[in-house]
Amino acid sequence: MPKEHLKTQLEHLSSTLQGELFFDDLHKSIYATDASVYRKIPIAVAFPKDKSDLKKLIAFALEHQTTLIPRTAGTSLAGQCVGDGVVVDVSKHFTKIIELNEIKKTIVVQPGIIRDDLNRFLKPHGLFFSPNTSTSNRCMIGGMVGNNSSGSTSIKYGVTRDKVLALETILSDGSEATFNTQNKNTLKEKLSGETLENRIYKTLVQELSNTDNQEHIHKEFPSKTIHRRNTGYAVDALLDSNTKDGLVENFNLSKLLCGSEGTLAFTTAITLQLDDLPPTEEALIVPHFNSVQESLEATVIAMKHNLFACELLDKTILDCTKNNREQLKNRFFIEGDPEAVLMLEVRGDSKEEVKKQTSSLIKDLKDAGFGYAFPELYNENIKKALELRKAGLGLLGNMVGDAKAVACIEDTAVDLQDLPNYIAEFTKMMDGYNQKSVYYAHAGAGEIHLRPILNLKDSEDVQLFRDITTNTAKLVKKYKGSFSGEHGDGIVRAEFLPLMIGDKNYELLRRIKKSFDPNNVFNKGKIVDAFPMDKSLRYQVDRKEPNIETLLDFSDSEGLLKAAEKCNGSGDCRKSVSAGGTMCPSYRATKNEKDTTRARANALREFLTNSEKSNRFNNKELKKVFDLCLSCKACASECPSNVDVASFKAEFLYQYQKENPPSFGAKMMANNVKYSKLGSKLPRLTNAILNTATSKRILGIAQERSVPKLAKATFRNWYKKQKVTISKTDDKGELYLFVDEFTNYYDVEIGKDAFELLLKLGYKVNIIAHEESGRSFISKGFLDEAKKVANKNIEIFSKVISKASPLVGIEPSAVLTFRDEYLRLAENKAAAIRLSQSTFTIEEFIKNEILKGNISEKQFSEEEKVIKIHGHCHQKALSTIEATFSMLNLPKNYKVSVLSTGCCGMAGSFGYEKEHYKVSMQVGEDTLFPKIRHSEASVVIAASGTSCRHQILDGTEKISLHPISILRRAIK
Repeated sequence: MPKEHLKTQLEHLSSTLQGELFFDDLHKSIYATDASVYRKIPIAVAFPKDKSDLKKLIAFALEHQTTLIPRTAGTSLAGQCVGDGVVVDVSKHFTKIIELNEIKKTIVVQPGIIRDDLNRFLKPHGLFFSPNTSTSNRCMIGGMVGNNSSGSTSIKYGVTRDKVLALETILSDGSEATFNTQNKNTLKEKLSGETLENRIYKTLVQELSNTDNQEHIHKEFPSKTIHRRNTGYAVDALLDSNTKDGLVENFNLSKLLCGSEGTLAFTTAITLQLDDLPPTEEALIVPHFNSVQESLEATVIAMKHNLFACELLDKTILDCTKNNREQLKNRFFIEGDPEAVLMLEVRGDSKEEVKKQTSSLIKDLKDAGFGYAFPELYNENIKKALELRKAGLGLLGNMVGDAKAVACIEDTAVDLQDLPNYIAEFTKMMDGYNQKSVYYAHAGAGEIHLRPILNLKDSEDVQLFRDITTNTAKLVKKYKGSFSGEHGDGIVRAEFLPLMIGDKNYELLRRIKKSFDPNNVFNKGKIVDAFPMDKSLRYQVDRKEPNIETLLDFSDSEGLLKAAEKCNGSGDCRKSVSAGGTMCPSYRATKNEKDTTRARANALREFLTNSEKSNRFNNKELKKVFDLCLSCKACASECPSNVDVASFKAEFLYQYQKENPPSFGAKMMANNVKYSKLGSKLPRLTNAILNTATSKRILGIAQERSVPKLAKATFRNWYKKQKVTISKTDDKGELYLFVDEFTNYYDVEIGKDAFELLLKLGYKVNIIAHEESGRSFISKGFLDEAKKVANKNIEIFSKVISKASPLVGIEPSAVLTFRDEYLRLAENKAAAIRLSQSTFTIEEFIKNEILKGNISEKQFSEEEKVIKIHGHCHQKALSTIEATFSMLNLPKNYKVSVLSTGCCGMAGSFGYEKEHYKVSMQVGEDTLFPKIRHSEASVVIAASGTSCRHQILDGTEKISLHPISILRRAIK
């Protein structure tokens, strides 16, 4: 179809939908990939609102001979969610819980409900949906049904297919059909008509009644002892209920649709069987091993116990955790340098019962001579360890360079008794390729996620990609295993189905596909008549990559392009608000994929790689995708691959503004220090002028906002007047106070509190002339100016800062630039690193002094107070809230807790800008504002960030205090 005609047809389709349809370059590029190695540019992306929209999309696909690619969270590893038709994203609107039946323990949900969100809803009812994938905080039930997901609990509870009771669908002709259990009588009715649904039932009953087909299925499909079987369509699961006359009991085609990857029908509602919540008492035993092979042999012993999970992590994964800020905290239980560890979960109704199981399990492992360390984890420590396990996939994306742990053979499953021998043969095969694979995940289920390390930009490795996959398929077939245990066939494995199940069975699958979908309306190229597994890769093979010059130093990732390529699509940035954390605040507010960390990394990769412009950053699509990034830094720590989009945005703005001059308002915001200095000469007049409607309009500030007011006198002026009377030396040591621009011009009282508190605690506080932090320059992409400021500050402070006399800052976003952006801006990298190692937030400094015994509770009031802490985003990403918690717990009668809040939504100038005001306030409403409003009036709210305090005031009309001001008031 000619491009202009297609555009006209898509415009017409868009005008008829209740939902949205996009066919711009940005949306097509960010939906061209999922979490797999594949890339296919779709013709459009649809966000249907209801069934009528889906029927219109099906009609469009039939008329224009294209295909619909169903998508929820887009975390598929095999390429299920990529295609050159219309991607249909149901994650935005099909998110309802329709009906809960507590008596039958069933629930009806739409496909876009997140697995963990569903279980939060079910928990008060004592129920849960048991399949538990590592992506459970963002994966959706529709995707779990499409892939027949399993997760870590399958050894106890089974797989998604075991839990699916009924599917409400729309068929390829636009008719509706509900697939559920049919008995002899109801099945007769299904076989009697001439609708597409009737013809589907006739085909399936006829095919499964054929004794020749039955024989081939029994002979060729994976062994029934493997409960993770996801190879092709699940005709083997249906066969047991079939009889020779075609009239069967309990014939349920939803079991066939489960695992069909959206190739047979479009699901609109799902009925699930639920389980009772597991016993509440639990323990996690983590035996350490000197080899992967030893851990697999130990697995056979461990699985004789009543385990709820049995998961493997190898050294490659464990080593990746060392380079991830978030997961580094979660590897506390690792002893020595194991080649592999198992995570063995036991549960019981009492602590005594759990302890008995734990002791018995460890004894059996030791008696068998397996393992050298056996940490036992309880309570919160279990959660931390399991978070580390769940981060495994994303952590693999953190490998520097083009060689990555590639998903192609990562989903093989064999009988547990065969697992050690299978892996031994597999390892020997990989040795022949000079490959050291990654081994992790579901050892107890006979499924190890195996990954070769390959560079799919290189044709030799692409050939290895095919060769390794082919030979692994043959090895799995030898053990009568399943080539896909839970991740599906998609593109990467569907090509091997004739090998895995035989040509006769493969032709059966083709006939089933044709009976449901004769015109390939649904997800063409998956399962049958598959796309080639080594084509349409995310990267062009043997292509010379563009040389991307940047001002910021991205050498730690071998350049900006490779830094963006670290995003493997695992979608951690799509987790819901109720999942905790901060990433990604704009996505949480809009629910648009465009506003995820993943989309920004994908768009940057796409346009930097494929643009023909001399300035590859000069692109309106990139401007759109970065527009709502709050530069919160959450992705730098919460993303397992450490994809630091805030630094990408700063570089993008810098390069983009070379061709597109920034607005007047952006220039004013960037040069905030310069204008604050001028305004501070007449602060009352300046404050009056800036808070007028006219000034806000000129500066691009939302009329609803109150502009921060300059103090009557700057902190430095106050310090000069007081210096003679308050400066002193004490044997507790000295420090240098970084007087950031916010403290100097606006939050002067906080500066005074910090200075006086430190003096009263016995420290010599030095204040010297230095530059601003450069934070406003960085946030607006004024990197030339930021670089000058950074290098000047490094030069100034390097002369005086050491471990004995550290640099201490009050405003997190300002002082933490020394530990973050300065390392990318510095000309003298070694000096910047040394300085960063002796730079602390004031909370960190005081916590360290508490640990040294230099500060104690005796120095503080015994007054009772209830304090709740909201953490600054940069503090959470680059420092820790625990330091604030420790500091505020000094007064013995202070009851301190940390609010589980994400980003406040202000993010420097972001929340002031009129075009961002609405999103800014929505971000605040997600977690912060409700928790502040619901706090008692007597509760003291602590917030380190100046932006956070202002947002709290504008959003809740409540005053919050810097933690240092709270502590200052508590000192005796």
